[in-house]
Amino acid sequence: MSTINKTEVKIQIEDKILNLKEDIIKLIDLVKPLAPDCAIGRVSRMDAINNRSINEAALRQRQIQLKALEYALNHVDDIDFGKCTKCGQEIPLGRIMLMPESKKCVSCASR
Repeated sequence: MSTINKTEVKIQIEDKILNLKEDIIKLIDLVKPLAPDCAIGRVSRMDAINNRSINEAALRQRQIQLKALEYALNHVDDIDFGKCTKCGQEIPLGRIMLMPESKKCVSCASR
């Protein structure tokens, strides 16, 4: 991968990290427990609990993705960056730009 492409990838990763951190802050607010003195009906409380579960799952997913992106950012200058960990072929730049945290090419990831 060329130096120009690595610079583009770094910018893309940094943008994704920034957006993920903003999403994580919002999700942390959404997963706070409901106060028991909050006067809402039983159905509304069940709805709130269900929404909280969905938001907790989204929060966990974003935290995992954030760690993967931070790892990618720290290793973008490595010789092996951009090479599939399974087959060793170059991962297409389009895939890296879309999913910089991916460590496998499309064909290996789908197997």
